[in-house]
Amino acid sequence: MIVDELLTPPLTMHAFLLWLVPLCLLLLSIKLVLFSSKRSVKLPPSPWKLPFIGNLHQLGLLPHQSLLKLSKKHGPLMLLKLGQVPTLVVSSSQMAREIMKTHDLIFASRPVLKTANILLYGNHDMAFAPYGEYWRQMRKICVTHLLSMRRVQLFHAAREKEVARLMDKIFSHVSSHPLEALNMSRVLFCFTNDMLCRAILGEFSRDQDGRNEIFMEMIEENILLLSGFNLEDCFPSFGWLIPLLGLDGRAKRNFIKWDSFLNRMIKEHANKKDGNHKDDDFVDVLLSLKNDPDIDIVLDPESIKALLVDMLAAGTDTTYIVLEWSMAELIKNSHIMKKLQDEVRGISSMKLMVNEDELSEMHYLKAVIKEVLRLHPPVPLLLPRESINDCQIEDYKIPSKTRVVINYWAIARDPKLWDKPEEFIPERFLNNPVDFKGQDFEFIPFGSGRRICPGIQFAVSTIELALANLIYRFDWGLSADVVGKIDMNEAPGATARMKKNLNLAPKKAFNVM
Repeated sequence: MIVDELLTPPLTMHAFLLWLVPLCLLLLSIKLVLFSSKRSVKLPPSPWKLPFIGNLHQLGLLPHQSLLKLSKKHGPLMLLKLGQVPTLVVSSSQMAREIMKTHDLIFASRPVLKTANILLYGNHDMAFAPYGEYWRQMRKICVTHLLSMRRVQLFHAAREKEVARLMDKIFSHVSSHPLEALNMSRVLFCFTNDMLCRAILGEFSRDQDGRNEIFMEMIEENILLLSGFNLEDCFPSFGWLIPLLGLDGRAKRNFIKWDSFLNRMIKEHANKKDGNHKDDDFVDVLLSLKNDPDIDIVLDPESIKALLVDMLAAGTDTTYIVLEWSMAELIKNSHIMKKLQDEVRGISSMKLMVNEDELSEMHYLKAVIKEVLRLHPPVPLLLPRESINDCQIEDYKIPSKTRVVINYWAIARDPKLWDKPEEFIPERFLNNPVDFKGQDFEFIPFGSGRRICPGIQFAVSTIELALANLIYRFDWGLSADVVGKIDMNEAPGATARMKKNLNLAPKKAFNVM
């Protein structure tokens, strides 16, 4: 019995080891399989990165240009680390199609950006709202009541009136200061601002309490703020530092200005006497929809104001930028200017102004505008998207919550898609079915898919009518004090403005009434 007791421990230890070894081998095998599967996940290629900041130092002042250079080395689908945030950069029409068509639903949301969140009432607007029912309802409201083809056509008389006002302003300058250059950047900004104000706010006093000037300053400040670097956007874990350091102060100050301005506008509209006013502007429509049972969201004052900031700020800046670059390219390319003037003046001969009915015949005008949208897109990096779920594109896995940037500027200058892509050649769009409505992914200045800009028709109608009349009513050149050529460089920012103001010398066209 003693012998049996002495033998028991060694036998138990041996049995334990016989059980433990297979268990360890099993766990090791599971770990190796998991590790192997993790290593088999193939992410898009990435440039080298620095600790902590990742690839932030490689963006530069003009990110669309810097990203194009990086994509030439690392491919059209490139994964960057902007601080702590994985960011997918898309630089080809094929990859853009994958994002905005094949996997459009997965990439239909927006990242939460700190400055936009402040300026747009917690992203209660349309452009930056995350994908979901709220966004769908806001988009429906905008399209139905402001941006639809029917609404754009109904607005044609007011559009012609604003263009006539622009012509009168230039004519007055020519008459009183015939030898002085005119700051067309400022003139075109004011024009597009007035156009949108008329559509959204209705009849308004441009000079009351300096309202128009203050309004334009707020828009410019919005663009600068949205273009700037925000610590929390790239380093979310350091968001707690933002209020301590007061880094949001400038955005909050501009938000207060916007909020005060919009409160006054809404109050003025709400105080209009019932029965004496027809709902003909966007603010009136929004106020009338507050209690509409067919709307599945609560259209509260913050939602209304967020939507108004969207329409006014974004619409003004992008439209005026296209007109500014159009005039710059026409001055730079005098043979194109002559060809365009011959078309416009031939169709609208012996009239005071070009009207909208004649625009459909002006094919070269449309080609010029398309070429401007190709070579000088107002938003070279389309508004960022964010993946809702994991996704497979070709051999690469794109994890959920990945920020996505589509470099349309790079696509529009791709030599595989465009002959002589750096040159301004409107003829490339004559007898060419390629259009900007979102189906041709080599030409997507307004985006594509669910998140395509709904204001295409409104913007293009304004640009066509304004540019046609500018070319019809006046001859254009550089003033005598301008040395050299126009500076065609871009200013830093989210929108591609000209770096320097466009100062031009208009002259009355003698063959035009």
